[in-house]
Amino acid sequence: MEAWKLLVGSDIGLLSLFTIGAVIVMGIYFVVYARKKAEEDAKNAK
Repeated sequence: MEAWKLLVGSDIGLLSLFTIGAVIVMGIYFVVYARKKAEEDAKNAK
């Protein structure tokens, strides 16, 4: 519980949470983008 208080209670903790969130959002975006491009490529190959 102490770690959670430190994570949300300090500036460095909040920056860490923001960074983790940004990396997760970027990962989701890249997966969706790659799937969309692969689908378009498969469509154009036919």
